[in-house]
Amino acid sequence: MTEMVFGAVPERGGEPILPKWWRTVDKTSMSCVLLLFVIGLLLGLAASVPLAERNGFPPFHYVTRQVIFGSAALVAMLLTSMMSPTMVRRLAVLGFLVSFVALALLPFFGTDFGKGAMRWYSLGFASVQPSEFLKPGFVVAAAWMLAASQQINGPPGTIWSFALCVAIVLMLAVQPDFGQACLVLFGWGMMYFVAGAPMLLLMGMAGMAVLAGILAYSNSEHFARRIDGFLSPELDPTTQLGYATNAIREGGLFGVGVGEGQVKWSLPDAHTDFIVAVAAEEYGLVLVLILIALYTVVVVRSFLRLMRERDPFIRLAGTGLAAVFGVQAMINMAVAVRLVPAKGMTLPFVSYGGSSLIAGGIAVGMLLAFTRTRPQGEIADLLRGRGR
Repeated sequence: MTEMVFGAVPERGGEPILPKWWRTVDKTSMSCVLLLFVIGLLLGLAASVPLAERNGFPPFHYVTRQVIFGSAALVAMLLTSMMSPTMVRRLAVLGFLVSFVALALLPFFGTDFGKGAMRWYSLGFASVQPSEFLKPGFVVAAAWMLAASQQINGPPGTIWSFALCVAIVLMLAVQPDFGQACLVLFGWGMMYFVAGAPMLLLMGMAGMAVLAGILAYSNSEHFARRIDGFLSPELDPTTQLGYATNAIREGGLFGVGVGEGQVKWSLPDAHTDFIVAVAAEEYGLVLVLILIALYTVVVVRSFLRLMRERDPFIRLAGTGLAAVFGVQAMINMAVAVRLVPAKGMTLPFVSYGGSSLIAGGIAVGMLLAFTRTRPQGEIADLLRGRGR
């Protein structure tokens, strides 16, 4: 629709795929993601050894698996980033449909691995968490619907996407997985905001989210236990939050030294949800600030490149993917310092986890595909031209 109205600048003909991809992709953001993965391996060498010993595995069992999953994630990221927006949309919609069905069947065929939340399928040699793959697929599918609704005589894409969002949030709440539910809702809200949603409506939705949180607190023991632990004025030093808080305090500015940290021997999830506590204890505030800077660069550069994009679908999908990526990192780190209740959420590309790594690679690959430079004029030039 955009090209029909404003026209498109012709692309260079006959240029090979790899040189064209290298010329147009955001190499800075891609480098930041690679650095995050390297830091994740470095932290995994420290954090996962105690867990491997407790479970009777070789010392570097989890690190080896992270290398395998991470390599698959990076390959997925590179291949996806080479795709056209149309191909990314088709892949995302197909992935969304498969993940949606898998999420719906979790109560019947899933397992909780003793963690109190039915989030995984056990394959014996590995496990799969459908919600991780659902997020990027839903963001792109919802962006497609929202963009279609802006066309003249277009379908009611806003209503369709919101209905899907509510259905997903309800299924995630049943697991329960309120962290992923919040991410899905936030991603949709960001896209709807960029698409031109009235502020009054967004404020009403925020109020409904608060009301849903109150209902969840009243009816879910899992949710209430985490909220009570967060609001308690006294922090039990023998809980995960207690261990993490103490580790961050002990690390100081430069850390206690490589391999000298103690929190990894106490935290069962030191290699996943609380990997930041290991980073802060052994390497200090310096490494934590580096992590924050890397995530910030990816998100900010993505937004800046998307601001120049004419196509509403690309702009909305890229915004949703960048927002979910950044907020997931922010929530994980905020949990470690007790700014928000525990969510059971991984740190993208740093925490251990096959589903998280591979789904993250696909999501960032989609984001890189959407933020590639394209032969088109900037929106500012277009508006100036229309004003004359």
